Amino acid sequence: MNPAEAYILNQEEPFRSILLELQAFIEHHLPQADLKYKYRLPFYYLKGKPFCYLNTTREYVDLGLCHGAHLTVHLDQLESKGRKLMKSLRYPTLESIDHAVLKEVLQEAARHAGKSIFRR
Repeated sequence: MNPAEAYILNQEEPFRSILLELQAFIEHHLPQADLKYKYRLPFYYLKGKPFCYLNTTREYVDLGLCHGAHLTVHLDQLESKGRKLMKSLRYPTLESIDHAVLKEVLQEAARHAGKSIFRR
C-alpha cells in the first residue's frame, strides 16, 4: 500500500468514508490522474503536474484545487480564504458531497490544467 492510500485508510470516520468516496470519484472521472503522497497529503497529478489534494481537518475534508483561481463554476461553494491560487471544496459529512457540483468543478479544473481528459 502506498503512503497516500495509507493516509486515507488511517483516518477516522466519517473522514475515511469521505476520502474514499472522493478518491473513487476522481479516479473514475480522471483515470489518468496519478495519486501520489506529497507534502504529507494524498495529491493527484495530471501529466506530471499537481492537480488537487485531499486533506483532513478536525471539522471536514478539504479537496484543494491547484488551478482554483481560474474556476468560474460554483464559486459560492468554493473556499479560498487566505489563498491566492487555490480553492477548495469542503465536506464535513459523506452526505454533504454534491456529486454534480464536484463533477463540474473537477471538469473545469481539468480544462484549466490544460487537460481535456475528463471522463463523463
